[in-house]
Amino acid sequence: MQKLNNKLGYLSSLPIVVVFAIAFFAPLIVVALFSIMPPKVFDLAHSPDFSAYSVFFEQGYYRSLLWSLGMAMASTVILLIVCWPLAYGMAKVFKSFTLVLTIAVVMSLFVSENIRLFGWVLTLMKGGLIEGHLRAWTGVGFDSPLYDVPIIISGLVYVYLPFMLFPLAQGIAMVPDDARQAAADLGATRWQIFTQIDLPLAAPGIVVGCLLSFVLAAGAVAEAKILGGQAVITIADDIETAFTFGQDWPLGSALSVILIVIIGSLALFGVSRVDLDQIMGRKR
Repeated sequence: MQKLNNKLGYLSSLPIVVVFAIAFFAPLIVVALFSIMPPKVFDLAHSPDFSAYSVFFEQGYYRSLLWSLGMAMASTVILLIVCWPLAYGMAKVFKSFTLVLTIAVVMSLFVSENIRLFGWVLTLMKGGLIEGHLRAWTGVGFDSPLYDVPIIISGLVYVYLPFMLFPLAQGIAMVPDDARQAAADLGATRWQIFTQIDLPLAAPGIVVGCLLSFVLAAGAVAEAKILGGQAVITIADDIETAFTFGQDWPLGSALSVILIVIIGSLALFGVSRVDLDQIMGRKR
């Protein structure tokens, strides 16, 4: 009976699986095919040409990729450090207040990312909300922190905080309180409890949160444009420029494929280390 139910389940899910597979893989296949076309063509009726990949090194596009990956890594580390105590409080301390905090964080996602970033521009710009009022009240101003790498990383942290916070809270919630109390009774220090119990048992949530934050930050473009004023050109910006202003679809596709391969490899490596059944609360 169980085998029959399993077969019926697979058969009933087959149509939607096929639709999702086509919707997911078809664009990737088209991008991959365009990446091996000659420069400045807009159809696939050409002999394969890998010159777009050589342009990646010859014209220094690898610098944009390194900047994107570096800022994504920095923002992910900062998010992990910042979100851990808050996630711990949501999972173990706040109780009913956790719902209020969750709603507050989720509500920020109802507002467009660009609008929120422009709000920070108006707040931090020269003559803006903070500097303008300070200069009016005290006669002393300060240089705007905008248009530099640190403010871009701060924008990434601000925008992608929910994508680290909620998986991290879920991972911490999976840590049994009994294990922590038993370790304390046996004389373990707080640091030992943190490193030998909290971190290993919360690892699935940590991995998922880091993956989501890193993948989204690596492909982000608005933060560098709005807060950074293009002080740093990200790989996503180069891809957009190649497809639009440059009208070079093979180059844009090649840059996309390189980014997809790197991010996809990291994501697959991380997912392979995660027990999804444990996260979803399923019994094996």
